[in-house]
Amino acid sequence: MPTARPFLMFQGGSAQAALDLYFATFPDSRMVRVEYWTQGEPGPAGTIKVALFTICGREFMCSDSPIKHDFSFTPSSSTFVEFGSAAELEQAFETLSEGGQVLMPLDNYGFSQRFGWVNDRFGVSWQLNLAA
Repeated sequence: MPTARPFLMFQGGSAQAALDLYFATFPDSRMVRVEYWTQGEPGPAGTIKVALFTICGREFMCSDSPIKHDFSFTPSSSTFVEFGSAAELEQAFETLSEGGQVLMPLDNYGFSQRFGWVNDRFGVSWQLNLAA
């Protein structure tokens, strides 16, 4: 049976720093397996060739691209995370927005009592919502 997972492509060797941030921010988040570029391969040695990891129990994949692209992440593709408490939501929003860009500040937008949208410092887009 096919498996579908979101895939995050980082540039400039920032995948590990991004994963460290996500593992510290979201519960039930961890590395499942990782393979690093080694000397003589296309990517800088020690950066992530491919990683399988979980965020809030969901599997994702990522890599540090050895190729410099003219594109990066876009907010039109984001990860939607629901929180059971306002305190957890606010802490994650503060952590992810540090050095990033707030697209929608935490507020009541009618469709949610507490919602915010942010691009983190790596360019990954997150929609954060307080579950009703």
